[in-house]
Amino acid sequence: MQKNKEKAIAKAIGRAIAKKRTEKGLTQEDVAEKLNIGNEAVSRIERGTVIPNVVRLVELAEIFECETDELLIESRLRSMDHAKYLYELFERLNEQDKALLLHLMTTLAERLGPDNSCPIS
Repeated sequence: MQKNKEKAIAKAIGRAIAKKRTEKGLTQEDVAEKLNIGNEAVSRIERGTVIPNVVRLVELAEIFECETDELLIESRLRSMDHAKYLYELFERLNEQDKALLLHLMTTLAERLGPDNSCPIS
């Protein structure tokens, strides 16, 4: 069971890295060159075959001009971590956008399951 969790985390981190790379308009070759590693190493990281160490995550964050935790946030498997992340995003919004987002999330939760409706309106 632990191995499956490690694989899921590695894949989630890899997806986050690939997403940041493409958002920056970089190729795997560009990233490999900046890290002084081979293209295949970047590919293995993005596929989740290899989990990058902390130093490599910091280097990747510098390349993508983002915070290191942004590369990790998608790998969090606990609901409270997701809730905290959503809260942080929500708090950045103005009141009108908060109301819109709350409405959209409530509608989506109700659509996905009847027991998921939001108790506040």
